[in-house]
Amino acid sequence: MRKTATTAAGAAKATRTATVGIAGALTAALLLLTGCSGGDSGKDDGGGGGDETASGPAPASGELDLPGSITGQRADWNRCSAPTVNQGRAPGAEGPPKALAGTDWECTKVKVPLDYDNPGGKTIDIALIRAKAKEQGKQRIGSLLFNFGGPGGSGVTTMPQAADPDYKKLNTRYDLVSFDPRGVGESATVKCRGDDEMDASRAVDGTPDDRTEFAKAEADQKAFTEGCDQRSGDRLRHMTTTNTARDMDVIRQLLGDEKLHYFGISYGTQLGGVYAHLFPKRVGRAVLDAVVDPTKSEVEGSLAQAKGFQLALGNYMKDCAKQAKCPTGKGGAEGTKRITDLLAQLDKQPMKTQLGRELTQGDALTGIASLLYSKETWKYLTQSLQKAEQGDGSYLLLFADVYTGRDQQGNYNNENEAHAAIACADTTERYAEADVRKQLPRFKKASPIFGEMLAWGLLGCSGWPAKGEAKTPEVSAPDAAKMLVIGNTGDPATPYEGAANMADQIGDSAVQLTYEGEGHGAYGQGDCVTTTVDDYLLDGKVPEDGKRCS
Repeated sequence: MRKTATTAAGAAKATRTATVGIAGALTAALLLLTGCSGGDSGKDDGGGGGDETASGPAPASGELDLPGSITGQRADWNRCSAPTVNQGRAPGAEGPPKALAGTDWECTKVKVPLDYDNPGGKTIDIALIRAKAKEQGKQRIGSLLFNFGGPGGSGVTTMPQAADPDYKKLNTRYDLVSFDPRGVGESATVKCRGDDEMDASRAVDGTPDDRTEFAKAEADQKAFTEGCDQRSGDRLRHMTTTNTARDMDVIRQLLGDEKLHYFGISYGTQLGGVYAHLFPKRVGRAVLDAVVDPTKSEVEGSLAQAKGFQLALGNYMKDCAKQAKCPTGKGGAEGTKRITDLLAQLDKQPMKTQLGRELTQGDALTGIASLLYSKETWKYLTQSLQKAEQGDGSYLLLFADVYTGRDQQGNYNNENEAHAAIACADTTERYAEADVRKQLPRFKKASPIFGEMLAWGLLGCSGWPAKGEAKTPEVSAPDAAKMLVIGNTGDPATPYEGAANMADQIGDSAVQLTYEGEGHGAYGQGDCVTTTVDDYLLDGKVPEDGKRCS
């Protein structure tokens, strides 16, 4: 869901890191409560496996005029561990994670200009991770660059979790590559708050019912933006999607590829569209799955999400009603009332948990929303709501922790801060309390469960210390190679209509594929979609525009 603030109102994220990573993280989180977790720490085998890749062809004249210190870089790849999405890094930790014995993953960093208007000035490092193609020589196509969403999601942590088994077939002929976009993870990290401050912020009521609650939420937002300015202010205006797309072209050169082969999911579709607009002649085979609508304002985009999450919740409740002891009863009005009653109870009195912290209304909403991203996690939503009915908020709080990037030791990754930096750099839209109150009736009508949270989330860029770039992204690329644009009819976070709008904005190079099903993202949801995408990426077979899968 849309998110820029770190208050409960900001628990809504614009898009979310690909479901493939979320489902695994949520499953692991549940094991912590049931006492079944375990694992090996592994030992550093000294790195090794160093590999240098020569820079590829320079960009076409007029696209980017970069100094030789950028275009002439060589990648020094070294073996590294496959970190988990929610592992957390120790305060002050620097450099790549330690290598694990037997790992196939390699890491490196590439330098890019902080400011592309001054390409010879200050540079920042962008962290990359890859798994080499299993087949080399003529069978190897090149690199396939992934962005799994966010904005603010770490590709370095998500890629290893997604690669096997989800992208195992693609790894036969492609090097699977991902990266931490600028501001994210190990790439020019944006920081705004400490871990204790993040915990305190989540306790603030982000859907204020009175002036006192609003004053606390407003103060929390002010503290957040001031923290971003103090800790990361000199780089905030450079955290745009446009600049990340330019970084991707530098990455393309470093990888030695004439064309960029790309797989973007969720926010990654917006990033891919912007890249195609800037570098249409550099587009190779590109898949955009779970598509962000490039035509909508912040208000209309958030409103569409409210409808999308309400639709997904309704579909969950219909499915849940088939089983005994469903916590949302027969669904429909009954199910909605049960959830609104739970949220009203939490608004008055947070619920105890086994985690030593209380479940608030905001965290309950976040936990519920996180479990709607995939049909695979609906069973966990049922368990979480059943536990909450019994007075135990542990499950919902744990899933809210995973969603907000908090590990079991209380360490946060920087996804929330990076999300704010990127989202606010990308838009000129800034909203005030009066704007939200004007929109509240529309949002409540769209979703009695999620509407208020998404409406108040519009304040996420209020007081932001840097100006934004544009109201909506420019993605037109009619002269690019054929790009596959995939929409999912049951997607809560990026509603289906966004795919058609993206395809229309891209132009003649867009080919639309529809998946009739649930969840955020279609690839891997069935043979029809998966085979269509694999045939396109591996063999260049472009499907008929408008093809539908179920």
